Amino acid sequence: MGAARNVTGSRHLIHCNGKNILLDCGMFQDKISKQEGLNEDFQFDVTIVDYMILSHAHIDHAGCIPRLVKLGYRGPIFATPATIDLCAIMLADSARIQESDVKYKNRKLQAQGKPQIKPIYTEADAERAMKLFVPVRYNEIHEIAEGIRFQFSDAGHIIGSAAVHLELSEDKNNTTKYVSFTGDIGRYHDLLLKEPQTFPQADYILCESTYGDRLHEESGDAAKTLLQIVKHTCLEKKGKLLIPAFSLGRTQEIVYTLDRMRTNGQLPKIPVYVDSPLSVSATEIMRRYSNAFNNDILNYMETDPDPFGFKELKFIQDAEESKALNRSNEPCIVISASGMADAGRIKHHLSHGVGNKNNTVLMVGYCSPNSLGRQLMDGNKEVKIFGEMHRVEAEVVSLQAYSAHADYKEMLRYLDCQDREKVKSIFLVHGEIEIQESWKQKLQEAGFKDVVIPEFKQIIEL
Repeated sequence: MGAARNVTGSRHLIHCNGKNILLDCGMFQDKISKQEGLNEDFQFDVTIVDYMILSHAHIDHAGCIPRLVKLGYRGPIFATPATIDLCAIMLADSARIQESDVKYKNRKLQAQGKPQIKPIYTEADAERAMKLFVPVRYNEIHEIAEGIRFQFSDAGHIIGSAAVHLELSEDKNNTTKYVSFTGDIGRYHDLLLKEPQTFPQADYILCESTYGDRLHEESGDAAKTLLQIVKHTCLEKKGKLLIPAFSLGRTQEIVYTLDRMRTNGQLPKIPVYVDSPLSVSATEIMRRYSNAFNNDILNYMETDPDPFGFKELKFIQDAEESKALNRSNEPCIVISASGMADAGRIKHHLSHGVGNKNNTVLMVGYCSPNSLGRQLMDGNKEVKIFGEMHRVEAEVVSLQAYSAHADYKEMLRYLDCQDREKVKSIFLVHGEIEIQESWKQKLQEAGFKDVVIPEFKQIIEL
């Protein structure tokens, strides 16, 4: 019901023993799906859903949970403890964005004499949704109904992220099926997190495919490249380095990299601003779940207890301070959400900064087609921001080593724990169709016999 030949809107509905289980309830973030109203209308009656299991807190996987509740869902939402803590701040933030966007649109509609619209959901809806969450820890087998059990394994993507492993038994044919949903697969040499866990043998796998056609740069090389970009922009050009980055995961990785550079005496003494209220809260939650960190960062924390803070770094929450950054001409680094540059404060920084040749825009993650971030990455000479065209004079650089998604070699490594002969089918989700075709070929070459790229609303009997 989502993320079918598309990266956003992760939603998969499983029917077993008369029960319906919804895996993820993500928000569609591409323009076409938004125009088709897929965030408002789920294309199925939500009251048939008995249980919901959430892989992780990113908005493309969790962002429509308040809408689900608004439409009548009252069952449990199973997630890891860290995912629940993150959803508490991220869903509230998403609700504020919905309400703010609607206010802006309604002013225009009122001026045109057209009917007013309502937000997809409100902060009150997000608060109601949070009351339905049920914590489940990694590797605990949890029985939610007769013949339906599941467990989480650490996916290594963000704090609390999980792959979901279902054990489904039906009385009518006395068989048990093992279905695994990878969620988003993390990296094996992540800057912050432990590597993804191996998982039990599956009959069927729903596998993400975001980067199924490419390999990432090594993180060590990325740190050197980042330092070169900082020096080139802030010291040589005397400009601003603008980094669109998701508030959770990517922002903390970049801050940690800069922190290490500062500790080692490599980073010039220039101001670094994290301009995202959500990033402040997300960073606090990451500090709280340091048990998820890998040995490298834990060893570093023995000499520097706070890997997300140094003298020149300032977290900004106040809107006036954010606006003041746009009026300032000082060389600095600005890290701000969102990562696709389609929402949040980064849009304001870009509207003021892309026309300045002394500035650099550094893209550090996946951007969906038609997003502002993708337009910049594709080299568009003009982009529309807040309804106005802006000529792109700033340098635009892409550094994908900071991606929290595994590349195809890492995904193949993740699937190595599976006996190819026992896997009946792999269904590719969460990817653009051209990339999925490439990923399908690589999986077949690796020995997986039946690889399927399902369509939106396709029903498959296991």
